[in-house]
Amino acid sequence: MARLKLGVLISGRGSNLRSLIKACARPDYPAEIALVISNVPTAAGLAFAQEAGIPTAVVKHKDFPDRASFDAAIEVELKKAGVELICLAGFMRILGVEILTRWTDKVINIHPSLLPAFRGLHVHEQALAAGVRISGCTVHIVRPAVDDGPILVQGAVPVTSDDTPETLAARVLEAEHRIYPLAVKLIAEKRVSIEGDRAFIDEAPAPRAPLLSPAD
Repeated sequence: MARLKLGVLISGRGSNLRSLIKACARPDYPAEIALVISNVPTAAGLAFAQEAGIPTAVVKHKDFPDRASFDAAIEVELKKAGVELICLAGFMRILGVEILTRWTDKVINIHPSLLPAFRGLHVHEQALAAGVRISGCTVHIVRPAVDDGPILVQGAVPVTSDDTPETLAARVLEAEHRIYPLAVKLIAEKRVSIEGDRAFIDEAPAPRAPLLSPAD
């Protein structure tokens, strides 16, 4: 079976990109990264991709007069690489309505909260100020509104009484690295269906238990 071709958009360190690279390196994983694009030429994630032998491109937003022309330039690169699913991974630009319409249900993002709670920036500060006992992260289908769209996968982490934004962010990031590859896998396996504002996941059949344990 052909593997789903991913285009990963980054702006910085690329930690979630690294988790996707690691997942895609497994022979049984149903997706591969066809291209990594950054709007920042010095983004550390570009080096990770190049070390893994993944093609990269730089599309600097400052080189374009408006969002639409910037999005169009990104789309040219994605189409040349045969990308089928766009993965936003720390991409610090908002994609416009036009490109999101052309790629409806084919753009996903990861956000460091349990959406719909705590949208936008300074998420961990928001969570601590609200006094929540559980925080986490969300992979969702991207819609034009910021941090909005059908939820695919969520990962929850505890919030402790002595947490700071930095310690909570580190715990949430570990969960991000687990759930982003899972969300991509579900899409690649065609187990996701979108109905309105909701995503539905087809449960995979439970594997048959082996007759003998590996130790036997």
